[in-house]
Amino acid sequence: MYGKASAPEYQGALTTLSVNSSLTDVLAAGTEQLAAAERAGQHGEAARSGLAVAEAHRRLGQIGDADRAWKASYRAAREAGDTGAMAWALWSGGTLARQRGAFRLARRLLQLAADLGERGGDIVVRGYSLAGLAETGRIQGDYEAVHRLHEQLLAEARRRGEARHTVWALEGIAQIHRNTGSYDTAYALFEEAAEIAARAEDRRGHAWALRGLADIVSVRDGDTERALGLLSEAEATCRAMKLSSALAYNHKMRGNVFYRAGRYAEARGLYELALTEFRAMSEPRGEALSRLGLVKSRARLGRDRAETAAELAELAGVLERIGLRHAREMVARAQEEFGAGEGAASQEDVAAMAGAGAGAVTVR
Repeated sequence: MYGKASAPEYQGALTTLSVNSSLTDVLAAGTEQLAAAERAGQHGEAARSGLAVAEAHRRLGQIGDADRAWKASYRAAREAGDTGAMAWALWSGGTLARQRGAFRLARRLLQLAADLGERGGDIVVRGYSLAGLAETGRIQGDYEAVHRLHEQLLAEARRRGEARHTVWALEGIAQIHRNTGSYDTAYALFEEAAEIAARAEDRRGHAWALRGLADIVSVRDGDTERALGLLSEAEATCRAMKLSSALAYNHKMRGNVFYRAGRYAEARGLYELALTEFRAMSEPRGEALSRLGLVKSRARLGRDRAETAAELAELAGVLERIGLRHAREMVARAQEEFGAGEGAASQEDVAAMAGAGAGAVTVR
């Protein structure tokens, strides 16, 4: 039913690149082709190769370079009058905005990309852009609003036999079910995603599906060793392909698995590692989730209750500003769990914690 997974963001002279190409290889090839196109005055080719450069930088966590690259790609596409390339550049910019926690900007850019894709007759970039809008809503915890869109995009991807997009949609729907407590349904969807990704040779999608399976195996079954085995398999792919963000989320999930098993010192170490990785790539959502795990681990290891309360209160404020509803609910549960309700810490406590280097997330 599904053919080999493709990477439609690798365009022009870069269509020979595989969905599994190392991001450092993609960056090198894209940079070389971009320079050649600019020397030749080929704006359309510069836009297409610039897209690959932008995506490689983004996935490597090189945020500033990614931001400059997608904007340059858009300008080149506009100069060439290439509506499809303009849409792809906006998709890349919207995806980067979501990664940085700028959700309002992400929605605006992704909607523009979808509109341009429809106007230019590029159904692939339209689908990717709508998928980006759906993922943005899901990450923010707006499940009712985006569940139907996820299902619609899954049906379209299945109809066209697009393995990579099918895997993405299955994983998104699975995550919604997982976050709302339907573990069996979530597991089945992650399992299907893993199987499709493996057959289609979509190593990135497979790694994310394995991470989802590990989460369910840990939280539902309490099977720590199997969960860690799945994460180790996924981590090997992340390292081979230089998937910086996926690797950081893998480490954060490994921390979750250790925490659930009562292995708090090991969990603390993994959360510290993930936090460092997320900060290096300016990814506020990952930073906030890692901080939450770190606060909880330290509390279990005997940290002073007032310090825990102060940091949870400060973290709750960060999540309110970012707009992450589901993560904010997780903090509220932690406040209840550790007797650190919203009124437990004074504003002075919060300010002192922030000033003492508690690791406040900077929302960009």
